[in-house]
Amino acid sequence: MSKKLWQPSLILKRNSNLFAFENYISKKLKIKFNRNYKNLLNWSIKNSPEFWSRFWDFSKIIGTKSKKKFRKSKIFYKNLFLPGSKLNFGENILSKNNKEKAVTFISENGFREERSWRQLNLNTNKISKFLKKINIKKGDRVAAYMPNTIETVEAFISTTSLGGIWSSCSPDFGSKGVIERFSQINPKVLFITDQYFYNGKKINVLKRLPEILKSIPSIKSVIISSYPGKKFIKNKNRFKKISLFKWNKLMQTNSEKINFKRFDFETELAILYSSGTTGKPKCICHRSGGVLIQHMKEHQLHCNIKENDNVFYFTTCGWMMWNWLVSSLASRASIVLFDGYPMFKSSDLLLKIAQKEKITLFGISAKYVDALRKFKPKLKYKFKLNKLRTICATGSPLSEESFQYVYKHIKKNVHLSSISGGTDIVSCFVLGNLYQPVNIGEIQNKGLALDVDVLSDKGKSLKNIKGELVCKNPFPSMPLKFWNDKNDIKFKNAYFNKFKNIWHHGDYAEIKNNGGYIIHGRSDTTLNPGGVRLGTAEIYSEVEKFKEIKESIVVGQSWDNDVRIVLFIVMSKNFLLTTKLINKIKLKIKKNTSPRHVPKKIIVVKDIPRTKSGKIVELAVKSKIEGSQIKNIEALANPEALEQYSNLKELNI
Repeated sequence: MSKKLWQPSLILKRNSNLFAFENYISKKLKIKFNRNYKNLLNWSIKNSPEFWSRFWDFSKIIGTKSKKKFRKSKIFYKNLFLPGSKLNFGENILSKNNKEKAVTFISENGFREERSWRQLNLNTNKISKFLKKINIKKGDRVAAYMPNTIETVEAFISTTSLGGIWSSCSPDFGSKGVIERFSQINPKVLFITDQYFYNGKKINVLKRLPEILKSIPSIKSVIISSYPGKKFIKNKNRFKKISLFKWNKLMQTNSEKINFKRFDFETELAILYSSGTTGKPKCICHRSGGVLIQHMKEHQLHCNIKENDNVFYFTTCGWMMWNWLVSSLASRASIVLFDGYPMFKSSDLLLKIAQKEKITLFGISAKYVDALRKFKPKLKYKFKLNKLRTICATGSPLSEESFQYVYKHIKKNVHLSSISGGTDIVSCFVLGNLYQPVNIGEIQNKGLALDVDVLSDKGKSLKNIKGELVCKNPFPSMPLKFWNDKNDIKFKNAYFNKFKNIWHHGDYAEIKNNGGYIIHGRSDTTLNPGGVRLGTAEIYSEVEKFKEIKESIVVGQSWDNDVRIVLFIVMSKNFLLTTKLINKIKLKIKKNTSPRHVPKKIIVVKDIPRTKSGKIVELAVKSKIEGSQIKNIEALANPEALEQYSNLKELNI
């Protein structure tokens, strides 16, 4: 039996956006749902085009909605919602223009600044005017190597207002990680910060600029912004045929009102990146209308975000949750940005911010709750958090202990919404709602209008058994394409290779009888430490540089309610694994990829299992070290190699 942790009150249900939407649909279509989520969900799945069309009207999306609701295609991802509709993403994000607070920035050391809606509009106008001046047009790529600051939000809105395609990486990615991503999309412009801070350490980002510009010749203009509250680091570099601009100087120009041109619903919005499991990160291109309407549905109907709410998510602008957070502005809510180490000088720093800033939705990673539980086991409602209505947790599965910790130590009367989706859909497949109770260890249900299911390898629906998470019907926030993917070969291979015309997400999941979901982690070889999806290819490319190492295999080991990276290496002849070499390997990976890529364990083995075609088999090694059944062992050329991965003492500490 599921253990109920929280139940929404009747008053909360009746005052919710979900109830308002139910009433709206009931009156329009003469259907009764009786505040029953299952009834509303089933209707939304069976009448998906009708749902999205009605939600456009309900949420008052700014644009021109076509009369046609759906254009059917035999190819799953070619199905179109609201074909012929037009909107401007930036215009919808700038949903207000008054003196009320729109965005707040807080750094780890406590520096705080805010922008009113009017200031946000003015600054966005100035950047849009500048981008037009340097001839940025619809479809041009604009890249950002920026921390989670208000300037990054303003650059994003400006880019989308002109129909440009946005792409961002956070500064904790090293030069190589940035180059691997941005070099594939040929951006014309780069927004870059001078520096950033993490756990009290200052990191100079401008030092990386020469290497980036040398490797990405398409960049012709660079805008350098100073880190908020810090003295600007002077740029001593000079580059031929590249124009350098200072953000602060652009802010001194006159603003020019944006004439929001409305683009097709399918117009490219942003390029996000896969983790790079089997090579370079894939460039996932998302569409404007689909992302906007999906995010507004999740914000309003699932998270109950209302006008003047204060929404916070702990994220960097290299993670899809940053896009999700910024989109909250379209629902006329205010957002709070935090940049830095979430436990700088105080393990409950983010909770202090939630209290002081009167946060209504507090978004964190599952790993953060787990870390808080270990640092502060006796928090015991230290903060009143009177305004807090919703806690969202994502990134990795939220453990049962963490579910209990939230209600026993953070707040009793709060909607704990564990959510799960991904960069691939820049949104959620399963998440919360205000009609159902919160049960320990479970995500409440699937999202409205999404026919999510769990299938066996043979495509049979499963209940109370682990299987593959899928979506059986098209949805607006499906990616438009992968960049540089002729005939959609990589795209089809990523999502439609396992089940015919069904979206295969790559997560192990389980559906409970009450409709709740449990996510059991990735079913592919992507690493997922701290909830951030990372690829093995980026680690291999660094390890291969060591002459001391003959070959390697890297896997994620489920450990302590998270995933830790384990690197197995075969040593070259006449070399030994020393502490000095371990430190060198870790430093190299940290410097050229990111701190998150650094393995927690480096272990010597004699051989690495391979398929008969010579490919190393990460999933087989992962299964072996975790004691799971190994699939397709007959496909291995050297199955005996797996025995050395059993019962390793190093993996039990």
